[in-house]
Amino acid sequence: MSKQKQKDFVFRCSSCGREEAKWLGRCPECGEWNSFTETAVSPNGSSKKDGRSGKAGAAGLPPQSLPLSSVDPLEGTRIKSGISELDRVLGGGIMKRSAILIGGEPGIGKSTLLLQAAAAAETKGRVLYISGEESAGQVKLRSDRLGLDTERVEIFCSGSLEEIEAVIRNVKPVLVMVDSVQTLFSSQAGSAPGTISQMRQCAWELVSWVKENDSALFFSAHVTKDGQISGPKSLEHLVDTVLYFEDSAGNSSPGENPMPHAADTRFLRASKNRFGSTDEIGIFTMGEKGLSIVEDPSHLFIEIREGALPPGITTAAVLEGSRTLLVEIQALTVPAKGSISRVFADRIDSARVSRTAAIIEKHLGLRLSDQDIYVNVAGGIRITEVGAELALASAIYSARTGIPAPAQTVICGELSLAGEVRKLRRLPARLRTAKNLGFTKFLCPRLVQMKICFPVIILE
Repeated sequence: MSKQKQKDFVFRCSSCGREEAKWLGRCPECGEWNSFTETAVSPNGSSKKDGRSGKAGAAGLPPQSLPLSSVDPLEGTRIKSGISELDRVLGGGIMKRSAILIGGEPGIGKSTLLLQAAAAAETKGRVLYISGEESAGQVKLRSDRLGLDTERVEIFCSGSLEEIEAVIRNVKPVLVMVDSVQTLFSSQAGSAPGTISQMRQCAWELVSWVKENDSALFFSAHVTKDGQISGPKSLEHLVDTVLYFEDSAGNSSPGENPMPHAADTRFLRASKNRFGSTDEIGIFTMGEKGLSIVEDPSHLFIEIREGALPPGITTAAVLEGSRTLLVEIQALTVPAKGSISRVFADRIDSARVSRTAAIIEKHLGLRLSDQDIYVNVAGGIRITEVGAELALASAIYSARTGIPAPAQTVICGELSLAGEVRKLRRLPARLRTAKNLGFTKFLCPRLVQMKICFPVIILE
C-alpha cells in the first residue's frame, strides 16, 4: 500500500521553477547545481503548471480544472533556437511543451537544420538528438564538417519507442530532435515499422511526454509526391506546428532546379502554427558549412538591369509576413497550340493568372484567349500576396504587346474584376524597400479606387 500511495510532494528548482518527481543534482533546464528543494503539493494538485491536476491528487480527488487567471504564464516561455529565421517562422522561438513537425524531400536539409538548431539552442539544459536513419558516427562527421559546438547535445541512434522513452526519462532533455518520424516503431503497436498506426502511436507517446514536461519536440518527416507529409493526416493534428522545408524550385531535390544560382536557396514555411503566424517565411542558403540565414533577402529575387527591360519583365513589391520583398515577375505569351489556351504557372496560382488575363482582355480590349500564357517568378519564391496582381498584369500586357515596362520601376496593386486598382496595406514599407535598392519610380494605386489608372511616385 505504501508503494502505491502517491507522493504529496515534488522537487522544484529554486532557480527556474522546474519540477521533478525525484531529486536531481543538476537542473536539466537552467543547469544549476543543488537547486532542487522539496515542495509540498496542494490537495488539488495545483502545483502542476499546465493545469493537469488529475495526476497530482494526493487525496484521491477527481481531476479538477483550474481558473485560467491562476495559470502560471511562465509555462509559455520560448527558447531561442539560435537560428533567427527558424525563430521568425515559429513566432519568436521554440515554445515549451510544444511539438513541431518539419516536412521536406530527402536531401533538402531537414537533418542539417535540426542538428544546427540542437547545437545553437540558447538553453543550459541538455538536447537529445534521436537518429533513426544515421549512425552516431555519421552524425558526428556532419557536426564536425559544419563546425558545430555539440557539447550539450546527447545522441541516441534507435527507432524503438521503448528505448527512446527510457533514454528520455534518464536524460530529461529540454529539446528532443527525432530524425525521422517514419523510423519510429513500437512493439505494442502490433504492426510493421513505418505503417500509419506505428507512426501515430509513437508520435502520440512522445508528444504526450513533452506536454507533461518543460520540453519541446521536433519531428522530421518525408513528403509524398504531392508535397504532403508522408503518413496519416492525424499526425499533423497531433503537433502544434507544421513546417515545410523546400528548395527554390518547390519540388523534390536541389538537383531538379534548372537555376544553378537559386538551387542553394531554401524556404521554410508554416502551414500550421498555434503559437504564431503562418505568414512568415524563413530564407536560407545551403553551403559547405550547412544552412546560413539570409539577412537581407530584398535583393535575392531581382536582377538590376541597365537600360530598357525586356518585354514581359516587371518588378513587384510584395509582403512576406513582416518583410517586404522585391520580386521579378516574368511573363510570356505565345499562340495557343490547340483550340483552348492554357496557363503555365507554378510560382503564382494559375487561377490568379487566368483571372488577371480576363481582366486585361475585358477592360483593355487586348485579346488573350487565343494565347498560351507562361508566368514565372525569378528565384523560385512562391507568391500569394494580392499586391503582385498589378505587376502580373503589367508583365502579361508587356509580353503580349511587346512594349517593355518602364525601367527602374516597382509596381504593386490589387486588381478587382471591375478593372479597379485597389489600395494596399503597408505602402510606406514597400516604398522604402524600393528606394533602398536603387529604384527611382513606384507605380501604385491612389488612395481611391480607379479604372486601370495609377500614379507614378518618384523616389527621391
